[in-house]
Amino acid sequence: MSDLSAEQEAIVKAPLESLSVIACAGSGKTRTAVHRLVEMRRLMGDHRGRVALLSFSNIAVDTFRESYRILVQSQPACINQNRIEIGTLDGFITSNILSPHAHRTMGATQPAFLVAGGETFLKGFTFRTNTHPLDISKMKVGFRDGNVYFYYTTYNNQAIELDTTYALNLVNRLGEIGAYTHNLGRYWCYRVLSEQPNLLRALALRYPQILIDESQDIGVLHQAILEQLISAGSQITLIGDPNQGIYEFADADGKFLMQYGLRADVRSYQLTRNYRSISSIVTLANNLSGRTDTAEMKSHLPLHGAFFISYKDSMKEQLITAFQETVIAANLNLKSSAVVCRNSDLVNTLTGENTPVGFGLVKGFVKAAILRDKHQDYLNAFKIVASCISKLLIDPPKNITVVITHPEFRSLRHEIWSFIRNPDLGLPSTSLIADTEWHPLLLERVKVLLSSLQLKFGLKIVDRLGNKLTVRELPNSPLVIEAEIEKNIILRVDTVHQVKGESLDSVLYLATSKNITDLLNGLDTENGRIGYVAVTRARYLFWLGVPEKSLNNLRSTLISKGFQEAVCA
Repeated sequence: MSDLSAEQEAIVKAPLESLSVIACAGSGKTRTAVHRLVEMRRLMGDHRGRVALLSFSNIAVDTFRESYRILVQSQPACINQNRIEIGTLDGFITSNILSPHAHRTMGATQPAFLVAGGETFLKGFTFRTNTHPLDISKMKVGFRDGNVYFYYTTYNNQAIELDTTYALNLVNRLGEIGAYTHNLGRYWCYRVLSEQPNLLRALALRYPQILIDESQDIGVLHQAILEQLISAGSQITLIGDPNQGIYEFADADGKFLMQYGLRADVRSYQLTRNYRSISSIVTLANNLSGRTDTAEMKSHLPLHGAFFISYKDSMKEQLITAFQETVIAANLNLKSSAVVCRNSDLVNTLTGENTPVGFGLVKGFVKAAILRDKHQDYLNAFKIVASCISKLLIDPPKNITVVITHPEFRSLRHEIWSFIRNPDLGLPSTSLIADTEWHPLLLERVKVLLSSLQLKFGLKIVDRLGNKLTVRELPNSPLVIEAEIEKNIILRVDTVHQVKGESLDSVLYLATSKNITDLLNGLDTENGRIGYVAVTRARYLFWLGVPEKSLNNLRSTLISKGFQEAVCA
């Protein structure tokens, strides 16, 4: 265990009992959790029970599995290694409870199955609202004072509670055919364990030890299910950072993690050393959160650190360009850097997803061309073009962007990739005048592509192609001016939620005045915690984009928290 710190080793070597581990960002949670997983199974000896390590995303699960694989390679083979499971929390309850056992509680004659919403038969399962009926997939489930309740949220995130008897009647009717939605799955899991006590006891015997990473993301129904397992004898270890609780909209506010260590039968630990970020970024994170974590990495390079810089709404692109140039000058990795935003609307605007020009399928081709020329995002451009092409075919392969990744469709994939990558023969350059130059070439080249697909793969083309690819709403100007293309912005642009859990060399957080004010006021709000997550992703360089109109009011507070002011050249 020489690669573990004293804090990490204390957690790994703890006796078999329930633990609460509050960990700062970049504290080596993955390494600690995987070592603890192996040690727990060793301590269990010949006990036939399993140890489960659970998280909330497939990416996290893949990371844990790879770390576990590497760790056990260096250890003697042991039969008990087969009694370890790594997966998502929802996957755990689906495979152990919903799929094999829920139909009995539901009163269904077939195994339970998930519906995504939008299925035709769901038209018979709508609930009344103050405005118009909603499909049952929009119904949400809460847990309060030991009781379940049902609600939905309006467009402005206002929660409207439904009459329990009315909602239960609808949920039970859906359950009778074996169907459940994402939101209702956890509800049925809770009911199954409540109404099938023998199953609950058997599950606790099978999984006497459960570790849950990113425990700040545990929602109220997940908590209720875990409480059932605890009452039946499972020992639960929670690992996470309440300051990174950014799913409050999904009833996950981090309170379960914060209060868990106060229980008499739970031993509390902390991880307080940050191995990800340089000291100036850790100092900033401490000032924002009130923590006193220490940094493993030091850096005194002039371009490294935490900075704020002002921007005008009309000049976001210039700010991104300046940040990219700074990343390069600081000798940091562009592929391990990102521009992050609080909401997806701004991300879509910056990447061209919200382009206002074009109509129908042409709008999709416009988006793809902008992604390619302005952001060098060939993968998402490919996905959009593949989707557009599928709408120009009669009976195309279902889920074409997934299907054509199969080796059998390699030639089809190559045809579309060639169309994307070649602005001279395929998808036209965005530097052309949109209505008089770009559109005629698009129409001509799409026809050529479709003819090739018909000849080589037998795919049938829809009639009246020109009506599907109209010039309507295209401007008499380039889609992207040549100067913007030459800037060659290749930075990833994403939401803070999408980069949570990652380590990035450099981060630019494009924030609103409210985003910044909430961050500076502490981490009691979800908005403040989202800003904190953005800060703590960065290893060497963090820029906070501040709206120019708010800079004078915010400057002194930003500096007092540990930011330096940067100026675009």
